[in-house]
Amino acid sequence: MSYSYQNSTSAEAYRPARRDYYADSSHVQSGLLNALPPWLRQWGARLQTRWISPILHGTESSQDSRQLSARPWRILRHIFTITNGLAILWFFTLWWGERTVFQDSVDKCVWENWEKWPRDATPHHVAFIADPQLVDPHTYPGRPWPLSTLTVKFTDQYLRRSFSSIQRSLGPDSVLFLGDLFDGGREWATAQSFSPEKRYQKYKDSFWKKEYHRFVKIFSEQWNEGDSHSGNPRGRRMIASLPGNHDLGFGTGVQLPVRDRFQAYFGKSNRVDVIGNHTFVSVDTVSLSAMDQPDPETGSSGSGDGHPPNERIWKEAEDFLNNMNVHRGKAETEELRTMRNQSEGHLFHHKVVDMSQPTLHRGLQSEVVGFPAVLLTHVPLYRKPATPCGPLRERYPPSSGGLEEDERNALSISAGYQYQNVLTQTISKDLVTKAGPNLIHVYSGDDHDYCEVTHREFSGSPKEITVKSLSWAMGVRQPGFLLTSLWNPVDPATGKPSHQMSAGATLQNHLCILPDQISIFIRYGLLFGITLAILLARAFILVLYFPSADPSTPILPLSEFRPSLHVHTGKIPSSSTSSSTFPSPGGLASRIANAPPRYSQAYSDTNLDDVDNAKWKARVPAPRGIRGEFIDSVKYVATIVFAWYFFLIWRW
Repeated sequence: MSYSYQNSTSAEAYRPARRDYYADSSHVQSGLLNALPPWLRQWGARLQTRWISPILHGTESSQDSRQLSARPWRILRHIFTITNGLAILWFFTLWWGERTVFQDSVDKCVWENWEKWPRDATPHHVAFIADPQLVDPHTYPGRPWPLSTLTVKFTDQYLRRSFSSIQRSLGPDSVLFLGDLFDGGREWATAQSFSPEKRYQKYKDSFWKKEYHRFVKIFSEQWNEGDSHSGNPRGRRMIASLPGNHDLGFGTGVQLPVRDRFQAYFGKSNRVDVIGNHTFVSVDTVSLSAMDQPDPETGSSGSGDGHPPNERIWKEAEDFLNNMNVHRGKAETEELRTMRNQSEGHLFHHKVVDMSQPTLHRGLQSEVVGFPAVLLTHVPLYRKPATPCGPLRERYPPSSGGLEEDERNALSISAGYQYQNVLTQTISKDLVTKAGPNLIHVYSGDDHDYCEVTHREFSGSPKEITVKSLSWAMGVRQPGFLLTSLWNPVDPATGKPSHQMSAGATLQNHLCILPDQISIFIRYGLLFGITLAILLARAFILVLYFPSADPSTPILPLSEFRPSLHVHTGKIPSSSTSSSTFPSPGGLASRIANAPPRYSQAYSDTNLDDVDNAKWKARVPAPRGIRGEFIDSVKYVATIVFAWYFFLIWRW
């Protein structure tokens, strides 16, 4: 037996030992690891073992090098996938449908884009909101759960987003509602009344109060968002006291307890407000309309006791109109006093009088100053049938040629249970005559669509605008609101205009269109169908053409092979057979040779084909199939999409 030794006289023996500069870095690495927080130390140790040490010490194998170089591509391949691409597409689509489209609609209506005043003008900005009609059991009585609940949720969300966008982007100085705050407010019972319809009699006064809190949550809680835009030193105001037929009923259908409840929460329905040096006259025309309707109890135009029919319903509004000079004079006089920074109260003459002489205290004389007057009514004024509403009406654009009569483009002259599309000619004339003098404009609601007419049949030919509904559930695809800019500079001492302006020139209007919610849902539905189609095609391609591309296939076996011990009745295989069967030294044969006898005997009795087929080969799982691949991809995309969508609707 001979042995060979390394030649100690070779050049390697005399070569000075090279210092391993990277060996010293292990102390630095250990120090950095110890400095990490406990929850990061484990990840740092794994990073050092797998990445840093092999690179610094050059101990990585060629296979490791290939894996390191392939890792960025593997990461990119996992990021840029079809499922991730669809999730990103949904991300931006939902952001557009739940955020961008609302903001873009309101941004188009900023005051500077359309109002035209002199450079030094300081106009008063007003937003008119018509017919929000909060959805309730009266709106869709036959709609089952959960569709009914989802309808309430999405309509409330639309109203809240729209009103919040108006406040944050426009910040009007005043917001005026034009009635129909609720949809079934007239039906919900009070302590003294109940609905004439039996199916609504189970809804008590507590239900109406819950609806009132819904209104407050949607509108009042968003009101302060517009404070930063308004520079009015006298603050901002929101007036929602004008009732609609869905709030009280119409004409003889109005129940006094229902009206009293509405006014107790929202204020007097018949009132005068001076806004932007314009006198706004609000009239409860749904109650006033009982004046020219037959009494439902007697069926005639008169009652047996000599009193006019339905007097208790319409008398309050009629008395208000008959004393319009007093109401207007008081409001306009107080406005001028405020401009002059005078305190409210009575004037007293300081003089000495005899105790027996009666002393009369006289207040300030209230006189109509003559501010331009604006009439607010929920139900539009009378007009001739087929009077066109103009090009901004959504339902039926005007016919070509600008006809004087256009039936499709006009408000229909009709009436029914608890509604009437326009006021009667008698009441309309009475309103225009008594709301003056100097009536320049009328604003109304009720129709849900835009309509603009000039009433040449009445004195002064006032213009009337019927404002669109703010809700997308009221029969119009594109809801909207109206912006009005008021500028009427006056002399505080006399109340006379300080600028010469023609009648009606102190007021400018602009219609703002809100997003089409139904169109947004349609786009969501189309994208949903496209997503399913793409994921289904992806499942077909992966399963049929790339069966090995399943990312869940493991590299190493998921279970360890345990060889079975066979009991042989013959001789134990000879060493020559074993040596010819097992691999070269360093392989399995050397391990068995050096193993204890009982393990050597066990491995000698083992079928080596089983070892080759099971011990050293990865166990390939059974394919999931097209259905499994499709369902998994849908779940992956849906989890991301719904999490993002619920965040968007929860935050705003």
